[in-house]
Amino acid sequence: MNAPSPSQKSSRGWIFLLARWAAALLILGLLLHFLPIAPLRTALSRIPLTRFIAVLLIYLVALTGGITKWHTVVNAAGAKLNFAVSAQCYTSGLFGALFLPSIIGGDVARLAVGISHSPRPAAVITGNVADRFLDVAAQLTLVSLGLILLPGSLPIALQAPARHVLIAAVIIAAVLLTLLLALLRPLLRGRSRRFRRRLAQLRHAIRSVGRRPHRLLFGWLMGTCVQGTYIVLTGVLGISCGLVLPLRVWLFAWPLSKFAAVMPITQGGIGVREAALVVLLVPFGAPASQVLATGIVWEGIIIAGGLLAGLTAFLLRRAESRPQKS
Repeated sequence: MNAPSPSQKSSRGWIFLLARWAAALLILGLLLHFLPIAPLRTALSRIPLTRFIAVLLIYLVALTGGITKWHTVVNAAGAKLNFAVSAQCYTSGLFGALFLPSIIGGDVARLAVGISHSPRPAAVITGNVADRFLDVAAQLTLVSLGLILLPGSLPIALQAPARHVLIAAVIIAAVLLTLLLALLRPLLRGRSRRFRRRLAQLRHAIRSVGRRPHRLLFGWLMGTCVQGTYIVLTGVLGISCGLVLPLRVWLFAWPLSKFAAVMPITQGGIGVREAALVVLLVPFGAPASQVLATGIVWEGIIIAGGLLAGLTAFLLRRAESRPQKS
């Protein structure tokens, strides 16, 4: 059987991309079909352009915190990237997560740039994985904080699902770690020297991260602050839409909706995130149309930020290539 050609792979990738965007539009269309349109239109019309721009600017500032976190964690693994390259990696990843034809397009773009600039590619991979784990830890921290602040006001219908999500996250992490340790030796048997050399580089990167726990702690704190900023900004947009909820409710619901958006159903989790927010916030008495309006506007912030991130990555790449041409 012949392997697919690069053109066939490319066409499949773009078909996959279009299918995921179609799934996102389908989910949003179903939400619009089952929810009343008039309250949704009213909620969307209440957001002034100046507030949207202000939230977008704060969102971009928060992204610099994400870049700093990624830069710190990756270099803790020994990647030796300067901040400009880290910014190019991070912004390429943000753009790729929305517009590249792959489930993990953001990570692929981020790693591609980082590996091409680092003398230790394994360190870039290890640091990126560690950064992802820190993101999950930050999300779980915020969900746990929300649960702590909502002991009496959490609806009974959500108590079991929330508990199950936290337990499942811990179990999955433990199972993955156990499998990694159990399969390590079998995977090494019969491998070439080149593979073992790369594995040794990966092991060295992991040890480098382990020797710098303070950087991991900084990454976790920075990630929690960045994600917390996103929650506050979403709450501000919700207030503009007429959706007034306590911050502790957003702390509980927003990270869970982001976990739901990780499922590879739609591009960038568009549609899935909004549906999850509606399901999670309606039991707290939030009008579904206002929740959807808030989610749609926040999605606009994410898409605008992704486009600006792509432009930033392009400009950084151009600025980097100029000295080489001269």
